[in-house]
Amino acid sequence: MMISQFFVVSQRGDNIVFRDCKLPFFSLSRSHPLRFETYHRAEVPKGSTETFFRKVKFWKEDGNAEAPPIFNVDGVNYFHVKVVGLYFVATTRVNVSPSLVLELLQRIARVIKDYLGVLNEDSFRKNFVLVYELLDEVIDFGYVQTSSTEVLKSYVFNEPILIAPARLQPIDPAAIFTQGSKRMPGTAVTKSVVANDPGGRRREEIFVDIIEKISVTFSSSGYILTSEIDGTIQMKSYLSGNPEIRLALNEDLNIGRGGASVYDYRSSSGSGVILDDCNFHESVRLDSFDSDRTLSLVPPDGEFPVMNYRMTQEFKPPFHVNTLIEEAGRLKAEVIIKIRAEFPSDVVANTITIQMPLPNYTSRASFELELGAAGQKTDFKETSKMLEWSFKKASLESLSWFAIEHVIVGGAEHTLRAKLTFSQEFHGNITKEAGPVSMTFTIPMYNVSKLQVKYLQIAKNSSSQNPYRWVRYVTQANSYVARI
Repeated sequence: MMISQFFVVSQRGDNIVFRDCKLPFFSLSRSHPLRFETYHRAEVPKGSTETFFRKVKFWKEDGNAEAPPIFNVDGVNYFHVKVVGLYFVATTRVNVSPSLVLELLQRIARVIKDYLGVLNEDSFRKNFVLVYELLDEVIDFGYVQTSSTEVLKSYVFNEPILIAPARLQPIDPAAIFTQGSKRMPGTAVTKSVVANDPGGRRREEIFVDIIEKISVTFSSSGYILTSEIDGTIQMKSYLSGNPEIRLALNEDLNIGRGGASVYDYRSSSGSGVILDDCNFHESVRLDSFDSDRTLSLVPPDGEFPVMNYRMTQEFKPPFHVNTLIEEAGRLKAEVIIKIRAEFPSDVVANTITIQMPLPNYTSRASFELELGAAGQKTDFKETSKMLEWSFKKASLESLSWFAIEHVIVGGAEHTLRAKLTFSQEFHGNITKEAGPVSMTFTIPMYNVSKLQVKYLQIAKNSSSQNPYRWVRYVTQANSYVARI
């Protein structure tokens, strides 16, 4: 058996969906020699949901990072991924491929989102019959049958009960789609791929996301030690008739460094966009990719990655972080953290958090922000000895100047001073017992690799209205670290 159980748990520990993947086996009946009796092998106890949640909660209370995606309790392997605040969990006692199970959980979440339009507790509870029907088709006795939305449409015909837009929780401020001067909120893609719009009509539109997660490590003097981009081009299509799509990328796009070192940046300027490697979805045809960097495909139903890529070419990091910690007395020290936005002034970053581990003997911390600072929050977590500095999110209704003050605008610079009090004298170099500084952020409509979608062409032999094409760029921090 591949997996024994699958369940979805909320952040409060509520069990929303539970499926016990029992494997039947047969034995001869004692009373009737020619009759077989059916049994079910229960490998994992029913209380696994409570065990999982207690373990995850214990990890958080311990002050460490979140629970790892895989852990073992009493011989049971727990695999989980967290999607929009919900835990998708699989359990098994046997030795299975971790990457395979984690990928399965991600695909189950994606399939359910394709059908329901939005993932939250309300949508699950209103469509639990449809969710269980999908699970029955995806997993059979613990073995994967299919995880393709397009294939499932041939077996699952129920339409979901859609959640009214007014009942949706506020989404990430980065979810802003743009087409020329038009702007629309990300709720445009929170609709089902199988349900029609009110009135029985289906709006013809297609969404393309270029999402980049960057990893940068700064030295104590501010120089870049390592830098890497993990990017993906995601597509979600609501086009009828399965038309062919042509997606054009930069003409100066190059794949591979031709044997050059990944840290040889001398020839990076003026050489276009250089990707170390990439891979494509199975539906993508590369007939003209080498000549004009154009991808051709017939998009399947649901959300899927058109292209994944990795880049280690030198790029300008969106934020520069400087940190200084020095003694300020017998049992005192002062920390100065300065961040500077290196992107254009018409770009806004949000969901920003800066964290810095402090020495274990830190007993108190007081903070001092620059004059006129608005929308900033500081905190000292005494249990984990963690300094935290965060910025509020922007408003989606209108990005007014008042809202922008609560995020970071390109070119801005912010400074935090923290005065630390210790419970004992420190010996040696204090910089070795503190840090490094880590930063998380999201920057909508901006990407550091300069990979661009030049045009999105839809080959459709119809006289219907021209479909809407929405393209967005999002840059997120994967591992953004500054050493002290």
